[in-house]
Amino acid sequence: MVMGAFVVQTRAAEPAPFYEGGDVSMLPEIERAGGVYRVDVRPADAIAIMRERGCNLFRVRLFVNPDPDFKKTDGATQDLVYVRALARRIKSAGAAFMLDLHYSDSWADPGHQVTPAAWKDLDFDALERKMHEYTASVLKEFDGDDLTPDMVQVGNEIASGMLWPQGRIVDRKTPEEDRVQWSRLARLINAGSRAVREASTPQGKIKVVVHIHGGGRAGLPQWFLGKLHQNPVDYDVLAVSFYPAWDDKLDALKQNMRDVIKTYDKPVIVAETSYPWKKMEGAKDRSLMTWPMTPAGQEQFLRDLTAAMKEMPDGKGLGFVWWYPEAIPVTGLRIWRGGAEGLFDEKGSPLPTWRAFSASQSAVSPGASR
Repeated sequence: MVMGAFVVQTRAAEPAPFYEGGDVSMLPEIERAGGVYRVDVRPADAIAIMRERGCNLFRVRLFVNPDPDFKKTDGATQDLVYVRALARRIKSAGAAFMLDLHYSDSWADPGHQVTPAAWKDLDFDALERKMHEYTASVLKEFDGDDLTPDMVQVGNEIASGMLWPQGRIVDRKTPEEDRVQWSRLARLINAGSRAVREASTPQGKIKVVVHIHGGGRAGLPQWFLGKLHQNPVDYDVLAVSFYPAWDDKLDALKQNMRDVIKTYDKPVIVAETSYPWKKMEGAKDRSLMTWPMTPAGQEQFLRDLTAAMKEMPDGKGLGFVWWYPEAIPVTGLRIWRGGAEGLFDEKGSPLPTWRAFSASQSAVSPGASR
């Protein structure tokens, strides 16, 4: 731009990074139980292995007051001390960090959104305040050690609400009950979002993420956001889960993402996804699974998913997070589906699917959004 005798150079905004991530919440538990990851048969650090193969974001879940017994909770053991230690490893490796707040003492998902035991007797106004106070206190624990998350999920798979029964949004009997419950859900999200905004700085803005399941189920994201946006809600990114083994379809995911981007101008990330590289534990008829359940099939699945995300308009397909890539068999622990959807084989060696990570890498550093 020319102004009189002066030339003012304007810088184009940096493109958002394309995230190729992994939810490694179970990694310390597997390591404690004796799980070993290898490169060319030699033991190696799992975070380093994944970083070297292109993983530029790691997601970790946090429960309010979890039971530390892995066997009792099926691995829902992640408390603040656990998550801080894992976050330090992630940040030391130069990767972005997504914090997944479950707002429950155990698994929160479409069928389970149990209010933490210590909060269960609060009325709704007090519960809303507790949501803000808890989120703020958690983020304060990450401040000062260069552990601040790059993204924070305000809830996990909340298409049926959160903090049940007060924040439940399904099974309402009347339009008025429906309106009240959606208003309450928006207030809860905003309480968490406000704490995230307060923890952000001009140099390090933390992105607020709203996460639902059913990214590949026709119309589900549009329904959810259509109801949610009847109330003002402050968030930056819509996150969806995408699991072909749970009947999600790639074509539906593409259409859902386009619709969300067009209607709400929000970027979308697939915050949970996986696909089996071998026959799954307890698998029923999977004849409708599009890709073979083989290492090559798993790799092709990820290539197709990556291509779908990259074709989204205006660069608003932010990428994906593979759920439980570190899943390997280990003595004494029940590993989800026997590790069939992990990204390492039974001996802890990387599967060929990691080649899809490398192939889709951009030149943007993982922390560029901050």
